[in-house]
Amino acid sequence: MGDTTLPLLFAFSALGILYVYVGYPLVILALARWFSRPVAKRPMPASLSIVLAGHNEQHTLPKKIANLLACHGSEQIREILVGSDGSTDQTVEILRQHPDPRVKVLDFPQRRGKPAVLNDLVPLATGEILVFADARQEFAPDVLQALAANFADRNVGVVSGELVFRQSSDSSVAAEGIGFYWRYEKLIRKSESQFQSVPGATGACYAMRRKLFQPIPANTLLDDVAIPMQAIMQGYRCIFEPQAIAYDTPSKSTRQESVRKRRTIAGVAQLVWQQPAWLLPWKNPIWFEYVSHKLLRLVSPLLLLVALITNLLLLGSFWFQLALLLQALFYSAAGLGWMLQSRGKSSRLFGPCVMFLSLNITTAFALYDAACSRYRVTWQKAAG
Repeated sequence: MGDTTLPLLFAFSALGILYVYVGYPLVILALARWFSRPVAKRPMPASLSIVLAGHNEQHTLPKKIANLLACHGSEQIREILVGSDGSTDQTVEILRQHPDPRVKVLDFPQRRGKPAVLNDLVPLATGEILVFADARQEFAPDVLQALAANFADRNVGVVSGELVFRQSSDSSVAAEGIGFYWRYEKLIRKSESQFQSVPGATGACYAMRRKLFQPIPANTLLDDVAIPMQAIMQGYRCIFEPQAIAYDTPSKSTRQESVRKRRTIAGVAQLVWQQPAWLLPWKNPIWFEYVSHKLLRLVSPLLLLVALITNLLLLGSFWFQLALLLQALFYSAAGLGWMLQSRGKSSRLFGPCVMFLSLNITTAFALYDAACSRYRVTWQKAAG
């Protein structure tokens, strides 16, 4: 290698990491401030179709349906379509006894996964607006009204709600890291929404104009990216609505979060092969956001590895020695965070370091999963 090759590799990898995690968020924040596109919101009396898919949710689905029917504006719900994806418990029997005739249960004996169930449920919907939800998360009382108000703007095709993690008294390093990560993510999504569109939605809570829905491949891992991107590719916006809140509980261990995130990242890689047109800037209206937010994070583990290796080979100057020291401090902080996590401790300082490193390790494994098709479209619940 020439005298400049290693320094260039180090600079490229270091600047790449900075752009992915710092540069792009700052750029999209600036674009949102300088070129904001406000949404013309007003109360909307549009009819709603709730679409739910679940597997063995006999304990959660009755609570979720009660939660939906208690929401403000629930009189706009035309039907609640529940698809039982190969359930072996009493989900179907319990829901078929529900006193509200709007609750309609479809029993799919063969377990196929959420995308296939959604493809079968949506054609049965009659509401103007589809509201997609999951079984576990609890909706805030004004979710339906907050989502619907955005569709007064004819340019809006999809509205994503906000996932809020409830505070737990027995917090952990992982929970602190996950909380920090979600605050960071929501800041980016809000900015993307204000500028143009968010390249995806919160799967537990989002709404879409029914006329824009198109079936997605049955093996799709990220239906909450694939479905909103359909609307974007048809010239509509995907908006983030922070008032449409769904409550959840954060994972208490990096292992729990890794199971979920590994599948999500594999899904991002899968979409590259399923939807190559999204990679073309003259076809994808939000190409900049999609590539910067979704795709460049896939190369982050490689950039970190290159930055470390080239830095170890470039210790002849003070600046490279300083760079290595900073890397060592960061990885040491992550290591300390993992030690605290294993002892059931909490740390706001080390939580983000653990989350960042865990995310990149998970990304590397997820890319391997995607390359080898080592993933399942059906739900997998992580053990504690």
